[in-house]
Amino acid sequence: MLTLWAADILRKADLVLYDYLVDPRVLDLVPPQAEKVSLGHHSLGFHWTQEEINRRILEAAAQGKTVVRLKSGDPVVFGRQADEAEFLREAGARIVIIPGITAGLAVGSLSEIPLTHAKFASAIALVTGQQSHQSHGVPLNYQSLAAFPGTLVFYMGVRSASVWASELVRHGKPADTPVVLVRRCGRPTQETVHTSLGEIADVIERQGIKPPAVIVVGEAARHAPARSWFADRPLFGRCCVVTRPEHQVGKIRDMLLELGAEVLTQAAVEIVAPDDWTDVDAAIADLGAFDWVVFSSANGVRFFLDRMGQLGRDARAFGTARIAAIGPGTAEELLRFHIRADLVPPEFRAESLAEALLANEHGRRYLLVRASRGRPTLGEALVRAGREVRQVVAYINRDIETPHPDILARMRAGSVHWVTVTSSSIAASLVRLFGEDLRRVRLASISPITSETLRSLGFEPTVEATVFTIPGIVDAICEYERTAPERGASSPAL
Repeated sequence: MLTLWAADILRKADLVLYDYLVDPRVLDLVPPQAEKVSLGHHSLGFHWTQEEINRRILEAAAQGKTVVRLKSGDPVVFGRQADEAEFLREAGARIVIIPGITAGLAVGSLSEIPLTHAKFASAIALVTGQQSHQSHGVPLNYQSLAAFPGTLVFYMGVRSASVWASELVRHGKPADTPVVLVRRCGRPTQETVHTSLGEIADVIERQGIKPPAVIVVGEAARHAPARSWFADRPLFGRCCVVTRPEHQVGKIRDMLLELGAEVLTQAAVEIVAPDDWTDVDAAIADLGAFDWVVFSSANGVRFFLDRMGQLGRDARAFGTARIAAIGPGTAEELLRFHIRADLVPPEFRAESLAEALLANEHGRRYLLVRASRGRPTLGEALVRAGREVRQVVAYINRDIETPHPDILARMRAGSVHWVTVTSSSIAASLVRLFGEDLRRVRLASISPITSETLRSLGFEPTVEATVFTIPGIVDAICEYERTAPERGASSPAL
């Protein structure tokens, strides 16, 4: 959750110093050339001191850089904003403080807890659990908190629960007061525990609950459902690895996130421009000689039409040539360039496209725009039928050499549930990257062709899309999760 103002500033940043609890997706807004620095945490084995943070901000600001000190939640709610702002103001730096969304308020919507209620909660108190074991600062007034006419929301209260909970009870708060603990609020790994004030400390110890968490105390917590809308989404609690090239992960990642999944990205192949554009440039110069220009992928569309633009050409260069796309994703990419495909086969595969082209009576000269590698099926079928075919490589498709170590570790730990496989080249690369560890996860294939490749490599896909598109593969995963008897399991049986 992020304000529009914060997003705008992040897009202009030269240096971002961020807390370890910041959602990685927020950092996607930062320009690629900007420097991003994690400030760590004692649990990670390293952390920056406040003095080090202040010094780095001031040094970068003195160089004319736009510096973002990115905090989790809201900077003025237990965020030490006053310490940093006072230092920077005294040093003459210009500062802007942008409001955020603090976990103590977000928890109400994400766990369906009515933090205020006309009948039993007319106020909210945000309380730091660390105060109960600090030797400095203003001590908590437990007598006032016990009598508070509303909802108490404790931050940083997991490790000190035995202190603040017993103090509240000792000062008159009923031990059976309902409590909801929400860990990693707003993340795909959000956990919710329902208990009572008298039991919270024992529950934390017994279940081994660790920070970060917020703890809601009061009658409001009694009205929280056992499973909120946030946790009731079809893929909540599932971890999906998206294997498309970096520039193509957005659509499938966003769909999976909206359905509640945790999404990790591991590009299996890299898509880059060809080293030599000679053949493509010659084809662009000669577009009017073709009856059909055939695109076998969205990447081909993007690279070919971008190159046309670099050469000062636009859609008029196609002349009378008709345009074919192998599937709806490729046709959609054409529309981004304001070009509508004349032909899209009923099935997203080369055989279906060849049949559709041969059934059409329009001309005999074809330009196939393709990747550096792939199935030769389409070109061979057209040549066998006596058509004149010219092929150009518009982009290079090459394997990623090493797997992401964190993803590999999570696979082996059983906390990755799905891996998407959206092409035959990605299938081959994944097997090379992960080997036998792929048997620890469920494989979601986008098409029969991709499934055949997986089987030829010794891996059986768990699901196969019935519509051979990105939404189709997501639908297949959701349908499996809806009907699978082992839905509650954390990982597939090995």
